[in-house]
Amino acid sequence: MEELSDKEAEILKEMEDGIPLTRTPFEDAADSLDLPVDGVLGTLEKLLDEGKIRRFGASLAHRKIGKSANAMIVWNVPEEQVDDVGKEISKFDNVTHCYKRPRKKDWNYNLFSMVHGDSKSECEKIAEVISEKIDLDRYEIIYSTREFKKTGVKLPRNL
Repeated sequence: MEELSDKEAEILKEMEDGIPLTRTPFEDAADSLDLPVDGVLGTLEKLLDEGKIRRFGASLAHRKIGKSANAMIVWNVPEEQVDDVGKEISKFDNVTHCYKRPRKKDWNYNLFSMVHGDSKSECEKIAEVISEKIDLDRYEIIYSTREFKKTGVKLPRNL
């Protein structure tokens, strides 16, 4: 994939902390960049189409909206099935992240999915539903106990 142009990087840096909370957020962002609003919106659409950004939307603070249980469900999936199983798990609304990772010595899990719920029992129920759907019962649930940092990807300031 080709690198970001200077204009693309400039627009993404302007947007990475969120759009201005005004009646005309894209116009305001365009003004601060000294670019036409159509150019900013067109560039964002192009970045989405090219897959350089995956989405443009709100990021919820799950604990502040009542989702106090945070569970990483780790799956032991046969290597020849991991891509298909990962795609199936990703279809669940409760799943916010799903990654394939290499197995390690004494750690047989190669697929990781994150879910958020109102309680541990809700997360366990979600895991059971997913397990039944994908016909795989080799998993463990790991709960977060404290969040130290959570941010989106930030572009280096020297781009």
